[in-house]
Amino acid sequence: MKVLKFGGTSIGSAERIKNVANIIANGERKIVVLSAMSKTTNALYEISNYLSKNNIDGSIETINGLKQKYIQVMDELFSMESFKQKCTDVILTHFDLLNQLSQEAFTPMLEKTIVAQGEFLSTHLMYYYLLENKKEVTLCSALDFMRIDKNNEPDTPYIKKNFLEIFQSQPTTEIILTQGFVCRNAYGEIDNLERGGSDYTASILGGIVSAEEIQIWTDIDGMHNNDPRLIANTSPVRHLNFEEAAELAYFGAKILHPTCILPAKINNIPVRLLNTLQANAIGTLISNDIEKGKIKAVATKDNITSIRIKSGRMLLAYGFLRKVFEIFEIYRTPIDMITTSEVAVAVTIDNQKFLPEIVDDLKQYGTITIETDLSIICVVGDLQYNNIGFEAKIVNAIKEIPVKMISYGGSNYNISFLVESKHKLQALNALSSNLFV
Repeated sequence: MKVLKFGGTSIGSAERIKNVANIIANGERKIVVLSAMSKTTNALYEISNYLSKNNIDGSIETINGLKQKYIQVMDELFSMESFKQKCTDVILTHFDLLNQLSQEAFTPMLEKTIVAQGEFLSTHLMYYYLLENKKEVTLCSALDFMRIDKNNEPDTPYIKKNFLEIFQSQPTTEIILTQGFVCRNAYGEIDNLERGGSDYTASILGGIVSAEEIQIWTDIDGMHNNDPRLIANTSPVRHLNFEEAAELAYFGAKILHPTCILPAKINNIPVRLLNTLQANAIGTLISNDIEKGKIKAVATKDNITSIRIKSGRMLLAYGFLRKVFEIFEIYRTPIDMITTSEVAVAVTIDNQKFLPEIVDDLKQYGTITIETDLSIICVVGDLQYNNIGFEAKIVNAIKEIPVKMISYGGSNYNISFLVESKHKLQALNALSSNLFV
């Protein structure tokens, strides 16, 4: 039993839906999780944005444009009029719902209902196409089993109980098809898995059914040793352990969200990253196995702000850091990097939403210095202390780059540097040419 998740670009057209159908319809029993078609979620957020500004005409125009896109996809997808009509009837009910929602007063929960329609649209397209091609498939709604608690975390006991009921009721069905990202909250309202989205859904379901493998299909052949959008001649990383993958995902490797692999790690289920456009490519395997003595990859995270708190009150004091970190907790703002001295502590954040409030509260503890337009560059691999020379090799690679902060020692798999964003590209090229030749 495998769990396969396909991202929006993998099903972004009628041709790509057909391609994915060929991948999943191989005779093996599996669970398939779909994202919304590419650009659909953006359009749905645009509809919500119009409604938040009370621009009903703008929302209706966007809805109609999106509807025409799906009508065209169905024209290209189906060869039998009967299945095309069945699919059209269902698809149009979702657009009728969007039109109805456009007449309601805007709320955050209304937005989540609107955005959730993307996954329902994509799964119905795939479902009827598979039926047209005489495949054994059951479509089950994520709203029937996927739920988050009051802390916006997956309600695992509820999910397990309800999904197993559905799964076990279909003992011979080849394909169990469902939506990623979509869920209900603790109050029964339509909501979403903000962190990790569809990948998170796939990982949770894989853990529940003790899958032999979770496959994340995108339009990239696995994680690369550097950002292929910025750096030439990158190559896929064939194997990562879960810690390495989490570090890369957190620090900018967009192919995978760091949270989504946690259920897989806990249940010791390997995750394979594959490319729908090159289905035979090996991709990247993520598991609990460790490949010793090797630097794997470089990732970067942009839009970083550093905050330095300088205070003589830190000297020989205890409890100072707790007071500082409590402020970030109050404003639910995660910290990326931390460095300390006897009289100062510097941290970085990637969410500036509450920056003015954070700075104002921090002023009671010291003098505050803010820097923006920064990037974190993260080097990942087997960086345990007894691998003598690895750290020196990495630092030497960027000897020409002004570095504002260095973080090392908190993990055996990561050394991170904070640089001005204008130096990011130079740093990435320098690391590639020195570490991966």
